[in-house]
Amino acid sequence: MLGIRSLKMIRIENLTKNYGATMALDNLNLTINDGEIFGLIGHNGAGKSTTIKSLVSILEPTSGQIYFDDLDLKSNRNTIKKMIGYVPDSPDMFLKLPVTSYWKFIASVFGIDKDLREERIKSLCQIFSLEVKATTRIEECSHGMRQKVFLIGALISDPKIWILDEPMTGLDPQSAYNLKELMKDHAGQGNTVLFSTHVLEVAEQLCDRIGILSKGRILFLGTMDELKDRHPGQSLEDIYLAMVNHKPQDTAGRDGASIYNNVIADKVSQGPEAEEK
Repeated sequence: MLGIRSLKMIRIENLTKNYGATMALDNLNLTINDGEIFGLIGHNGAGKSTTIKSLVSILEPTSGQIYFDDLDLKSNRNTIKKMIGYVPDSPDMFLKLPVTSYWKFIASVFGIDKDLREERIKSLCQIFSLEVKATTRIEECSHGMRQKVFLIGALISDPKIWILDEPMTGLDPQSAYNLKELMKDHAGQGNTVLFSTHVLEVAEQLCDRIGILSKGRILFLGTMDELKDRHPGQSLEDIYLAMVNHKPQDTAGRDGASIYNNVIADKVSQGPEAEEK
């Protein structure tokens, strides 16, 4: 029987996901290390949520492989699921369920006993300034409160790997700040944090590395400093918009931050008429 091991990294190889004729992920390759905060950046429809849902076994890829510490996800789903804390892109789920019942359910799935469960819930509720009655249903909570409910649910088990889809959405400034500090602390202890965002400033504050996605392909993979060094004198917004408004180059066989480093130069060489096409 396979025991639970420390997961050292996430490795995605040639991941493709089709929805009929639409390709949501196009031969995606990505490695995320222990002790790292990794940000997936992209606009709506770029492939962020599809990538994340593939990692947490909500979606089955059309092709490709996903590994956690060299364990194949397809063959080790239950082992790997117990190491992951997941926050979905929308907190509009389990709406009829009381908040406390949802937390109890999550804790039971991960084998957390009552005393430890209550201790962790109390601590997390304090961190996120959340007060709810035992009978309060999720549907009775505001969007921001629901986001906190699912964040707490994801962290009750103290998972090794955090996979968070747009986790700051709907949070008040203090709770967003506290979540960022938790993410830093978690990665600082040698754990892995993967989150998606469309807010460049958040990625710049938090991420050790980023991956910019568009149309299911990686346009850039590396650090924020590497990205800015390739485009001196330009704002992050200008760099990002220049990337996502162009067709991704073929990145087969290329690694890391080398991807898409000539976008601006190509645009300039084409002249003003390129803007009119």
